[in-house]
Amino acid sequence: MPYYDEIELGDEIGPVEKVATDDEVSNFCDVWGAPTPNRFTDPAIAEKAGMKGTIVPGIMTMAMMAQLLTNWGGPGSIKDLDLVFRQPVPHNRALTLAATITDLREEDGENLVECDILMTGTEGERYVGGKAIIALFNR
Repeated sequence: MPYYDEIELGDEIGPVEKVATDDEVSNFCDVWGAPTPNRFTDPAIAEKAGMKGTIVPGIMTMAMMAQLLTNWGGPGSIKDLDLVFRQPVPHNRALTLAATITDLREEDGENLVECDILMTGTEGERYVGGKAIIALFNR
């Protein structure tokens, strides 16, 4: 976990490689309480919904992005996470999650780090992007 005074504009968080497998998505849907089968777990239902195949639930995608930030900044460090879903995230494909520090500021007694965050595919697909604010401690 970094300290605020160690961070500079342009620093990178990650990248981290992840794959959302069929089993992970199915388990997530069970924990989430989403009735299955659904467009996240069944290819036929996904195709009827106009998709090319099963997709990763948006809330699971958000959790993956939050995990990148929490692993870097520590538990409870995320103050805000604002994401834009640009296209469906497929199962069983390599995903790269990374963030770039874009602003450092002190506000209301907190040391805040703002970053752009992005989830991409191996062929340059931009699945999810957005901004996050993380609070870090001083030394």
